[in-house]
Amino acid sequence: MASAIPTAMERPHFIGIGGAGMSGIAKILAQRGAQVAGSDAKESATAEALRALGATVHIGHAAEHLADDATCVVVSSAIRADNPELARAAELSVPVVHRSDALASLMGGLRAIAVAGTHGKTTTTSMLAVALTELGLDPSYAIGGDLEGPGTNARHGEGDIFVAEADESDRSFQKYDPEVAIVLNVELDHHANYASMDEIYDSFETFVGKVRPGGTLVIAADQPGAVELTKRVRDLSSLNVVTYGESETADVRVHKVTPRGLTSEVTVLLNGKFLTFTVSVPGRHYAHNAVAALAGGVALGIPAHNLASALGKYTGVKRRLQLKGEAKGVQVIDSYAHHPTEMTADLEAMRGAASDARLLVVFQPHLFSRTQELGKEMGEALALADLSVVLDIYPAREDPVPGVTSALIIDAAKAAGATVTAVHDKSTVPDVVAGMAAPGDLVLTMGAGDVTDLGPAILARLSN
Repeated sequence: MASAIPTAMERPHFIGIGGAGMSGIAKILAQRGAQVAGSDAKESATAEALRALGATVHIGHAAEHLADDATCVVVSSAIRADNPELARAAELSVPVVHRSDALASLMGGLRAIAVAGTHGKTTTTSMLAVALTELGLDPSYAIGGDLEGPGTNARHGEGDIFVAEADESDRSFQKYDPEVAIVLNVELDHHANYASMDEIYDSFETFVGKVRPGGTLVIAADQPGAVELTKRVRDLSSLNVVTYGESETADVRVHKVTPRGLTSEVTVLLNGKFLTFTVSVPGRHYAHNAVAALAGGVALGIPAHNLASALGKYTGVKRRLQLKGEAKGVQVIDSYAHHPTEMTADLEAMRGAASDARLLVVFQPHLFSRTQELGKEMGEALALADLSVVLDIYPAREDPVPGVTSALIIDAAKAAGATVTAVHDKSTVPDVVAGMAAPGDLVLTMGAGDVTDLGPAILARLSN
C-alpha cells in the first residue's frame, strides 16, 4: 500500500485548483490528510467541494495566496510562466511539481491502471472506477470528469487499485508506470504539442514502455493508429498485449452492439465464451469503451462475468451525452465532444437513439489551433445533424490566430450539405434554438468550452 501522503506534499498549493485534473489530485491528497490550498480563476461547485474536504481555495491569482509554509506548488501545463503565485514560489524556493508528477506519486505502491487515447478516456476510466467500486474493491481514482453516480472526479480508496485517466496531450502520461495500460486510439490531436503522427507514436511508445514488467497493454484492434502502435510495441519483453474490438483477430471481440434507446446491449467473445451486458449510454463508441474497461479489469485478475455485471451500474459522466432535461417534448443533451472523431461518434449515437426524431446541434469549437487543423472535418461531422448552430471559438488557454474563425467549420458544413446557423452572441442561443425546435426533437449542446452552460437556459426558454 502507498504511504498516506507522498513526501513533500503535506501542504501543497495548487495553481488552477478547480481544473478537472488538478482538483482530482487535490481531493485525494485532502482525503489522505494533507493540508491542501490553492487558487482558481472563479468560484465553482468544484471549489466548494474542495472546501468541504478542508481545502483552502482562493479566487483569483495573487502572490499572497501562496502560504509561506507551502511544501510544494502544483501546476498544470496550462499555467503561464508569469503567474504571480508561480513567481512567489520562486522567491520562496518552494518546489514546483507538475500535475502528472503529483498524480504519479499518488499511484506509488498501488496497482495502477492508466487509460490513454484521444477519445473516451474519461468514460472508460469512469466505467472502471464504478465497476471496481461496485465489486467492493474500493479503488482510488482520478478522472477528468465528474461521475453521475458518486458525483466526483476523484477519490482515495482503501483498496490496492488506482484507476487514472492518463493525459497524452502534453506527454504527461509518460510519467506513469502502470500495471495495466489501456490505449483507446492514437490520432493526431493536440496540435500545439505534436507536429506529426511520428511524434504521437513516439510519445505513446514511451508510455507503453513504462508498463511494469509482466504488465498488460489493452489496445483497440479496429482503430488504425492503435493497430500501428501495436505493431511497434509487440516485441517489448515482458509486455502482455490484449486487443479488443470488432476485428476477427481481436482477443476480446465485440460480437454485437444492440441499441436500446439511450442504452446499449453489448455481446463480446472472450476466451471462447459469449458474454452479454448492458451499457447505460448509447452508441457503438461507448460500447467499445465498456469493452476496453472489461479487458482492463480482467488483466488485473478480476473475473469477467463479475465485471460485466458491475459495468451495468455505470450511469454516465457529466458532459458525456448527459441528459440535461426535457421541456415541451424536447430533450436537451450535453456532449463534451470537440474533435471530429468524437463529434461523429456522439452524433451517430444520438442519431441511433433519436429514431425518426430530428437532431439539432449547438456546437462551440474549442481552441484556435484545433479549428485551424481540423475545422473542415468538424464541419463535415455536423452534416450528421438536421440543423446546427455554430458559435465562436472558445479560446481556453490560446491566443487568437489571424484568419481562424468558426467560418472554417461553417463553410465546410454547408459544403457537406448541412444546414447551419452562425451565432456570435452566445446569450441569444436559447431563443434561436426555441425557434427551431419542435416536440420530439433532440437538442445536443456540444464542445469542451462553456457551451455546457446553455443546456439549462435552452430548457428554460423552451418551457416559456
